[in-house]
Amino acid sequence: MESTVYPAAWYLLWAVIAVCGVGTWFLRNFTERLEATRMVAFSGVAAMVVMVVWTFTEF
Repeated sequence: MESTVYPAAWYLLWAVIAVCGVGTWFLRNFTERLEATRMVAFSGVAAMVVMVVWTFTEF
């Protein structure tokens, strides 16, 4: 199996996904800001979809 080197933007996208996950958890459990929770959650979902599509088409 060969080793693949991913571009820096790919790792940045992982960081965005992680921040959105933690942000969604925090907003849901410690605030009542429903719109902000949805925005952060949908941003994380969109980033994950981009990650999956990019990974399966390029690598």
